[in-house]
This record gives sequence, structure tokens and C-alpha cells, in this order.
Amino acid sequence: MTSEGTRARTAGASEPAQRTSTIPPTAAETSPDAPWPLHLLSEKLKAHIDRAPAAWVEGQVIELNRRATMCYITLRDVDTEVSLSLSVYGSVMERVSGPLERGSRVVARLKPDFWIKTGRLSMQTIDIRPVGIGDLLARIERLRQALAAEGLFSPARKKPLPLLPHRIGLITGRDSDAMKDVMRNAALRWPAVEFEVREVAVQGVSSVAQVSAALAELDAHPRVDVIIIARGGGALEDLLPFSDESLVRAVARAATPVVSAIGHEADRPLLDEVADLRASTPTDAAKRVVPDVTEELGRIRQARAALERSIRVLVHRESESLANLRSRPSLAKPEGMIDVREADVERLRSRALRSISALVERDADAVHHLRERVRSLSPQKTLDRGYAVVQRSDGHVVRAPDDVGSGDALRIRVAGGQFTAVAKPPSGEPS
Repeated sequence: MTSEGTRARTAGASEPAQRTSTIPPTAAETSPDAPWPLHLLSEKLKAHIDRAPAAWVEGQVIELNRRATMCYITLRDVDTEVSLSLSVYGSVMERVSGPLERGSRVVARLKPDFWIKTGRLSMQTIDIRPVGIGDLLARIERLRQALAAEGLFSPARKKPLPLLPHRIGLITGRDSDAMKDVMRNAALRWPAVEFEVREVAVQGVSSVAQVSAALAELDAHPRVDVIIIARGGGALEDLLPFSDESLVRAVARAATPVVSAIGHEADRPLLDEVADLRASTPTDAAKRVVPDVTEELGRIRQARAALERSIRVLVHRESESLANLRSRPSLAKPEGMIDVREADVERLRSRALRSISALVERDADAVHHLRERVRSLSPQKTLDRGYAVVQRSDGHVVRAPDDVGSGDALRIRVAGGQFTAVAKPPSGEPS
């Protein structure tokens, strides 16, 4: 008996050691034949979760239950349908500065905790603080400054609205007064206007996603010329979706002009800053997006009247100019120009004739006087006065008696002609 008991105890002692040696070291190596013990998985999960650092999160309280020294809160994300259960000790709740109730917006510092015995994951709340209006405004103001530094609010990037949009994209609440105001006032101003309406949630956790999706759909619509995002005012908390950064950036990226018509003058959401046009109310948006057909018809009548006046003035002025031109002598009696020029030509011709005649007469007199002078100096004139020219037979003119010898033949030229003679010695000289 003793030896069998000893063998049994020895087998029992060696069995846990053998089993431990066959456990896979990692979860990936487990199998149906080599599984992990449940406690090992729980311990590893707890060790992994314990290494996670605490994190600050923001949400809205939708459930709050107080039980003795514990408080259980269900916190929902402010933008999407995501909820999380929190466990808050009474000592933490005592440090909360303001009232905490359903609908409150809070920030909490959470640390995940895993209970091995029950396998339950809980979120232990280390600190929780209500988010007041001042905190929200300060956060919006910081976001406003950051987006402004990027140039998203610059007037240079704002797109002009079309003069007459044929189809207006309208993003508004379901069956809201804002939608009725926009459509009614736009139709009163321009009956032919058309709308492409997208009814979405304009407050709550799903409003940002729905408004952004409607904006993207209308921006891609080929017939939508302008988009109006309308809401009939509300509390600051209700308007927080219109200051969401993702929505503001979606409006900035839109290729279609966007009009913001939130209708809240006290605290302007960031949508008013990034939109291409801000309207104070949905009614004001309708008035600023479409023209008034009555006013436009009046402007057309005024323009036609001004055009007719301008044409009449122009025709009257040109008629007077034509009358003045026709009354001028050059047009009333155009041959007068020819008569004047003919008289000028005749006068100039007479003057030229007189000048030429006087010049010819003067030059003729000069020629006559010159001729008379030449004639008075010619040998013939000397001969006409009774003189004679005596030449020898060789043609030389006899100038002195010594030039002629006795018996030389001489030729004597007189006014009437010439004759010959024979030279004789002077008297008293032998011949």
C-alpha cells in the first residue's frame, strides 16, 4: 500500500509540471489540442490592458445612475453614435465642480480595467469635469484662430454667387420652419426658382455627418448653382455642429458657392466665417440668393427708358449736325466753290500773263537798246557817216600814208559799196 501510494503521489506531482511544459507560449500557437487555460488568457489580457495609459476623452452624458459609493455613467461621442460605460467612485464625483446630469458635456480621464474573475472590462474614471459654455467658446475661438491662420476665412477665396441660380441646393432640418421660409420667400421673389432639398439632422451627434454628406452630394450635383445651409437659430450647444472642424473644411473645399443661414447673431458659428455668404436668417438667405422679379422688371423698364432717351438724344443731336452741315455754303451751293476757284485761276492767269508780257516787253526794249548800241559801234555806221575804209590788195587796212606805195592797187569800201583805186604820190613828189 505504501509503495502504491508513493507512486500515485509521484504521478500526481509530476502531472502539473508536464502540463505546464506543453502550454503554447503565444496565442498564435494555440490549437484545439493545445489550448490555453482560461485564467492564462485573462491574466495576459489584464497585463496588456494595464499597460494602456489613461486618456482624456470628451462626450455627452446620456445615462447617470448613483449607487451607494459608485456612480455609473454612459458617455456618448458628440459626433457619432458611439457610447461607453464609465465607473466613477464617489470620491471622484465629490470633486466635480458643477452639476452633472443627463445631457451634460464632460471631459473625463479614463483608465481601462479588466476583472479577471468575471472577465469584465470597465472604464475607471480617474477625473471628470463638466464642459461649460466658456470652455466651449474658448475651444471654438482657438479653432477659429487656427483656421483663420490657414486662410480659410480669407475674403479672397470666397466665391461669388450666381446672378440668377436656376436650382438651389437646400440643407436644412426635417420639415423645419427654416426650409419653409427659404422656399416660400425665394418663390415669392422668383417663381421659376427650383430647389434640391436635403433634410438632415441639424443638431445632435449625427448632424455633422449628415450635413457633410448632403453638402458633398449637392456639390457634385451638376444642376445646383448655390447651396444654402439653413437652421432657425437655437442655443449655443445646439449650434456646435456648425463649428465642427470637419464640416468647416468640407465647406471650404466645396466648388459650389455656400450660403450660411443659421440665424444666430449672438455667437456666430464657424460656418458663417468659411461660407461664401453669411445670411442673418433663412429668410435673408432667400432674399440674397435670388433676385426679386418685380425689382428686376422695374430695372428692365428703367433701362429701356434710359436706352430710348439716349437713342432719341443721339438721333436729335445727329439730325442737328446734319442740318448744320447741309446749311453750310459748301453744301447748300457746292458750285460756289468751283466759281471761287475759277475766279482765282483767272486772276492768277491774268496776273501771270501781265507779268510775262511786261517781262517780254522789258527784255525786248533791252534787246532793242543793245542792238542800237551794237549798230552804233559797227563799221557800217561809220561808213554811213561818209567815212571809207582803204585796204590794200592783200586786205590790210591802210592806216598811214606810208602803208601805201605809189602805184599800189587799193580797195576802198564806202557805205554804198566798194571800188578800186591806184595810189599816187602826193603833190610835189615825182610820180
